[in-house]
Formats: sequence, structure tokens, C-alpha cells
Amino acid sequence: MNGAESLVHTLLASGVDTCFANPGTSEMHFVAALDRIPGMRCVLGLQENVVTGMADGYYRMAEKPAATLLHCGPGLANGLANLHNARRARSGIVNVVGDQATYHRQYDAQLTADTEGWARPVSGWVRTATDATRVGADAAVAVQAARGAPGQVATLILPADTAWNEGGEPAAALPVPAPVAPDPLAVRNAARVLRDKKNVLVLLGNAALRAGPQALAWRAAQFGGATVMAEMSNARVERGQGRVPLERVPYVADVAIAALAKFEHIILVNARGPVGFFAYPGKPSLHYPDTAELHVLTRYEQDPLAGLQALVDELGAPEAPLPGAGPRPEAPRGAPTPEGLARVLAALLPEGGIVADESVSFGRGFFAETHAAAPHDWLSLTGGAIGCGIPLATGAAIGAGGKRRVVNLQADGSALYTLQALWTQAREKLPVTTVILSNRKYQILIGEYRNVGANPGPTAMGMLDLGNPDMDWLQLSRGLGVEAARATTLEQCADLMRQSFAQDAPFVIELVI
Repeated sequence: MNGAESLVHTLLASGVDTCFANPGTSEMHFVAALDRIPGMRCVLGLQENVVTGMADGYYRMAEKPAATLLHCGPGLANGLANLHNARRARSGIVNVVGDQATYHRQYDAQLTADTEGWARPVSGWVRTATDATRVGADAAVAVQAARGAPGQVATLILPADTAWNEGGEPAAALPVPAPVAPDPLAVRNAARVLRDKKNVLVLLGNAALRAGPQALAWRAAQFGGATVMAEMSNARVERGQGRVPLERVPYVADVAIAALAKFEHIILVNARGPVGFFAYPGKPSLHYPDTAELHVLTRYEQDPLAGLQALVDELGAPEAPLPGAGPRPEAPRGAPTPEGLARVLAALLPEGGIVADESVSFGRGFFAETHAAAPHDWLSLTGGAIGCGIPLATGAAIGAGGKRRVVNLQADGSALYTLQALWTQAREKLPVTTVILSNRKYQILIGEYRNVGANPGPTAMGMLDLGNPDMDWLQLSRGLGVEAARATTLEQCADLMRQSFAQDAPFVIELVI
């Protein structure tokens, strides 16, 4: 058995049964092992940032890591943006990155790179294999690292000779530590704040945004007269009918500062104190009042469900009915607006649907208009590195078993970074509806240009404009194997959504806005 074969056997034994791949020469023995050893689903991405984005989406829904297969340091570098997003989402991923054979590195061949140096900023664990006999054991530790709470990126660098040399030994799966239990002192302090203080915010993030923790947070907040909100950017929020209609901390600095101005105490549940996405001249970096006190109930590596259960027990808080979101709206008609599109989605999204949101500026108000949708999961751009939406939706569809409809709300400028993922959707026959929000400009940057105190002139606008020539999303999508149609009204968009939801295949709607 060679090192590559021991790697595949170990990954499978450790519960990693999906590999998102874009292989090259240095990884051919790993590819051959994947071919010979049954059990691994291999999904091809046409660019490495597609591969890493798919692995992020997969983890968010499957709640277990997939492997990636990346070609040497430059291939890893191509995937860094969506690994940055995955790190912010606290997604568990096992990167397998090929490298020059150990004895070949000294010659500084063209693909030789500081692969470990590129991996470290986005990885919680990095190791370079040194010997075929150790590859299996290295892989087991990588999976253990990726699966530990709250989830992290683990990168195993695989020099070619450690893959092809004989002597590989599969390793058994290593135990994964359970999430850290809540601190009783933190629980008692949060209960004291809810009992004795006023103007309290309970801020939920990451795993605290599942339905169970939300309901407990609402119960504690009702007892203490507090407010519950979600962080601005979240890996996965369980939303819709029967869930707490949570609002997020706003993106726009002035709006966020105003929304948080009244709070004197903020209880953090797998969250952090709200900070600005960017700095702006004359505006504070912290969006909560500098007089507010932060109280940590649970950290990222702790179990928010256990922490919130302990909190309601400490409070003696009675059961509290969840606030109703009202009936599902009718799909509106007329010209596309953010509110109108959100209501179309709320009216039509199937139960158990998944929304992958990279709508950027157009979608900032979507939450308020989609509380009454059928129960669904909402996945956000977590790290701000655009180009995550189409791969995220692709990986989420696979992570959900290909049985749940995914709707990707996708800004057109961001889509162009990783539109190759549409090809993977077609190849894998995934139930993904992509709504391209086609305004043919980087609208968010026009707003940010003004936010920093400047007014865009002709040269600036030329760098923020995606017209001249206009891109044809119908031809782009069809060229990648996905059927597509254009909508210019909300009723056309609704009709195309209904049609796409009725088929087990990907579909692209270009919504002209």
C-alpha cells in the first residue's frame, strides 16, 4: 500500500466521504487511489476557489468535513479567498495539497512555493507529510482537527513521493472532543444581567443560530425584558415559520450604530461585539456604545444549546411562545425591488429550502421580508471575500444530500469570480436555482466610494461598471450546461422560480434590476 492509498482509507475511516477536487500532476497517485478505493464521492471543480467554496457550503449543511484536493501552492493560493470565508464560518475542511517530492524541492522547480506559509492564515492546523508511513496518521489528525468545535480548516501538504512510496499504513479515526461545557460562572453572570439590568441585548452567532438555541435565547430574553439579535454575517441561520424572526446587526455603519445605541449590556452567545465591516473617516470601529458592557455566555468552542439551557434554568424562565411571523405573503408583481424579491422568495421557497445569499447591497433588507417563509436555512457570505455564492450553493446542495432546493441570491459582479461552479451543478444534477441580480455594476462599491467621503467621477465609474459590453448570463449559463431565462418583472421571476423548483436540475434566472 502506498501513502496515497493509506490517505484515502484513513479519510473514509474518519467519516470523510466527499472530496471536492481540482487535481494536478503532483496529486496523480492520490487520484489513482481515489479511483481504486470505493466509497469517496469525488466532485470536480474547474477552479480551486470553486473547490474550497463548495467544501465550505458542504460543511455548513452536512455538519462534517469534506476533503479538498488542490494542486500545489498556487492551487491552494487560488482557493484562499473561499478558505478565508470558510474560516470565518468556522467550517471544518480537510485540505489535501500536493507538493513537490521531498527530494525535488531543493531544485526550486517552477511550482515550488511556500505552501505552508500560504496555508497558515486560513488554517487552524497545518502539517507537511514527510514519509509515506506517516501519511495515514497525519490524515487522522487532520480530520480530528477539522471536526473539533467549532470547526476549522486543516491543511495536509502531501509531497508527491510520500504519496507514491510504499509502506503506507491506514490509521483509525481519532476521537473528536465534545464541545466545551458552559462555564457556570458565565451562566450566573448572564442571569444576573438579565434579572437586574435594563437595555440588554442577547447576541447570537454561529451554532447559536439553530432553532433550539434561538428558542432558548428568546425564552431567557422574554424573562429579562431583553432583545435578541443575530450577528451581521452568519454561516447558517435556521429561519422561517416556527423559528424566532431574528434581525441581524445591520451592515451600514450609521444604521448599525443607531440600532445598537440603546444597549447597555450585550450577552454574547458564540458571538463577538459588533464591529464595522470597514473603517470610515470620523466613525467608530465599534458599533455598540463604548459604555456598554460585554458579557460572554459561551465562546465559539462551547455548546450554545447547553449554555442557553443552563441560563433559562438559572433564571427559572418559564416557557415563552415564539413570536409569530404572520402568514406567508402572496408573490408580488411589478418592477424588481429588494423588498419585492424577498416577498417572492418568502411566498415560494419550498419547506426545507436553503438560501445561499451573496446578494451584497441589493439584499440587505431581505431578512425583514422573509421571516414568514417556510422553514429554511440561510447561508451568508461570512468573510467578505466575494465569489462564494455559487460554489457555496453547490456544496450546500451536496451536503444536504441533493434533496433540498437551494436558492442562490447572487450579485452579478460577485458571480463572475466563480461562475465555473455552474458547470459542477450541471454535472452533478443539483437542485439549485441561481437568481443573478443583474445591475451590471459593482453597486456596493459605488456606495462605499461615497461612504469614505468621495464622489465617483468618470474614471472611477468606469472601474465600477460591468457594462460596455453587457454580459449575457443566458449564454454564459447555457455554455456551462445550465438552462437559463431572463426576468424583468417580479411576476416573471416568480414564474421562473416555480418552474425551476419543479425540476431536479440547476437553473439560472437573470433578474434585471
